[in-house]
Amino acid sequence: MKVPLIPSPRFFSTSHILLLGLFLGLCLSLHSTPQAQADVKNSSASPYLQELIHRATQLGLADQRYWHLLLHYRPNVFEGFTSQADDPDFFLAPNGKTDPQAELEATLRAFFSSEEFGETPQHAQCAFVARYHWLSTQLAFDERRLPKQPCQHFQLWLQELNPAGVSLIFPSAFLNNPPSMFAHTLLRIDQVEQTEKTKLLAYTINFAARPTTDFVLAYAYMGLTGGFKGYFSIKPYYLMVKEYGDIQNRDIWEYQLTFTQEEIHRMLMHEWELQGIHFDYFFFKENCAYQIVSLLEIAKPELHLTDQFYLWTIPGETVRLISQEPGLVKQVTFITSRTTTIRRKVDALQSNETQILSLLIHDPTGFQDSRFQSLSPERQVFLLDLAIDYLQYHFIGREKEAVEEQAQLHRLLTARSERNVLPPPLFVNPFTSRPELGHKPARVGIGVGWRQDEIFEEVTLRAAYHDLLDPDPGYVPNSQIELLSLSLRHYNTSDQTRLEKLTFANIISLTPIDTLIKAPSWKVSAELDTISFNECRYCRNFRFNGGVGLSGETHLIGSEVFFALPELEVDYSQAYDKNYRAGGGITGGFLTSLTPRWKILATGSYLRFPLGDSSEAFRAFFGTRYTLQQNLALRFDYKYRKDDNEAVFQIQAYF
Repeated sequence: MKVPLIPSPRFFSTSHILLLGLFLGLCLSLHSTPQAQADVKNSSASPYLQELIHRATQLGLADQRYWHLLLHYRPNVFEGFTSQADDPDFFLAPNGKTDPQAELEATLRAFFSSEEFGETPQHAQCAFVARYHWLSTQLAFDERRLPKQPCQHFQLWLQELNPAGVSLIFPSAFLNNPPSMFAHTLLRIDQVEQTEKTKLLAYTINFAARPTTDFVLAYAYMGLTGGFKGYFSIKPYYLMVKEYGDIQNRDIWEYQLTFTQEEIHRMLMHEWELQGIHFDYFFFKENCAYQIVSLLEIAKPELHLTDQFYLWTIPGETVRLISQEPGLVKQVTFITSRTTTIRRKVDALQSNETQILSLLIHDPTGFQDSRFQSLSPERQVFLLDLAIDYLQYHFIGREKEAVEEQAQLHRLLTARSERNVLPPPLFVNPFTSRPELGHKPARVGIGVGWRQDEIFEEVTLRAAYHDLLDPDPGYVPNSQIELLSLSLRHYNTSDQTRLEKLTFANIISLTPIDTLIKAPSWKVSAELDTISFNECRYCRNFRFNGGVGLSGETHLIGSEVFFALPELEVDYSQAYDKNYRAGGGITGGFLTSLTPRWKILATGSYLRFPLGDSSEAFRAFFGTRYTLQQNLALRFDYKYRKDDNEAVFQIQAYF
C-alpha cells in the first residue's frame, strides 16, 4: 500500500490540532510587524469603523464649518478647498490638504490604529485630541468598540497651563523692526486664582515666523512670499513682556475675553494639535494676527473673524473686530513700556531736577551731591527710580560692554534700597491709545485740484495704513506707514485720465529727542510719480528716497514736532539725461496738532544731484487735515516744485 505524503486527518487527534494552531499563531505573532498588527486590529474593527464612516458621510461632517476650522480649510477661488496648514504631518490622508472627506475618513481609521503620531509620539486620539473630541460628540463613539485613550501627555500639559480664562495681548507697533511695524497679537492663558501680580507667570500662545536670513532684501522677499515657516509656541508671559515692553519698548494692551471653560478647552485641544506644525508665513495675510484669531474661532466658531480678512491682516484690526463683538471683551488693561515710563517721568521733572538727574546717571557720587540731598525724600526716590529706569533701558543688549553703567546702576539700586519711601504718584498715560479707537487702515479720497494751469478731478486709494496727517488715536504718534497707494486723475484741459502716482511704500518715524531718549528719526520711500522736467510734461518718474536725522518736540500751542532729515535720492525717468539722477540733500519741517481734530504738516527740501542728470531740486509741501469723525476727514495739500505747482482738496473716508 502506498504511504501518503500528507498524513490523513484521521492520524490527528483533537489535541494535535489545538497544539498545531497555537504553534502557528505564536509564529505569526513573533514575525508580524507593528503595521501588520495594526492591520489585523483594523480588520477586526472594520465593521464599526465602516459604520462610523457611513454615518459621518450621511451627516455630511466633512462639509461642516467646524471640521474645516480644525483642518484650516479655506475655499478655493473656483471649487474645492485647500488647508492653510503646510506641514505634511498635520494630515493623515495623502490628499488630506485638499480633500476634507478623505482626511475625515483617515482620521477615523487612525483612531482604531495603534500607530503613533505627533512631535511627541502618541496615539492618534491624543495627537489629534480636538478632532477626536468633536467627532466623538457628532458620532457618539461607543467606547466598548473604540476604547478611549488616556492621553497622559495632554492632561499634564493642560494641568500645567491651569486655564481659567483667555486674554488677547496687543503689543503696539515698533517701526524699527519690519515684522513688528504693524504691531502684534498673541493670547495669554489666564490661570486659576490669577491676580495682577501673578499674571506674569501665566503662559502665552504665540505665532511667529522662524527667519532663515538676516539680509534685508531677502528677508522682505521671503516674508512677502511665504518663504518662512511659522509655528505656534507656548511661552511664559513674563518673557513676552520683557521682549516687547523692555527690549522693544512697546506699550501692551490686554483684552480679557469672556470665554467659557468649554470654549477654552476646545481652543487648547486644537493648540495641542498644532505643536510642531508649520504654516507658510505671509507678512501681509497669514501672519500672527490671522493665526491667533483662527484659534479664537475654534473656541467660538460663530465669530467668523478670518472671513473678514481678504487681502491683508492687520493686528490692530483683529482687536477692533473683537471689541465690536457684543459682550466678548470683559476688561482692558494697559502695561506701559520702559520708554513710555521714562518719557512721562521726564515730563514730570521740576526745573531744578534735570541737572541732578544727569549727575545720578553719570557721576558715581551724584547721590551725595548737596543739590540731591536738599530734595525731599519723595523727590529723591523719584529721581533715583528714573535714573535706574534709564540705565536699564540704555544698556539692554549690550550688557557685556556697559561695565561702567552696570556699576553705576548697582550704586543707584543700593542708594534706593536705603530709602524706604514711596515716590510721588504718577499716572503713566500711554502715547498710543487703544487700537480699536483709531481710524480704519484703508482709505479712499475724492477731490478736485489744480496743476500747471489745469483743473483736475482725483480719486486716491490706499491699502494701508496711516500717514502723518491721519488722526493719531490708535496709532504710533508722529509715524507714517503707507503701502500700495495710488492716485487717478482726469485733467479737464487736455481731457486725459492718467495714473498720477503709485506709492509702493512710504515710511516715516519721527521720534522726538528729550533729556534721556535720543533715538534717530528716519524715512524711506519708493514710489512712481509724475514730474514736469525740462521739455517733458507729466513724465513717469521712479523715485527711491531715504534719510536719517533728528526731531524735537515743543508744546507752545498743542504738540509741535520739528525735524531735519539728511537724505539720499535716486530718480529714474526719460526726462533726465542718461535717464537717471542721484544725489542727496536735506528735508526739514514741522508737524503740529492744533486740536485733537486738526493737524498741519509743512516741509521744505533741497537736493543736489551730481550723478546722471546734474541738477538740483527745491520742494515745499503744506498739508492740513480736519477730522469730521473717526473715519471721515477733510484734507488740503499744496506742493511746490520749480515750474510745477499743484493744490488739491479732498474728502477722505477710511474703511
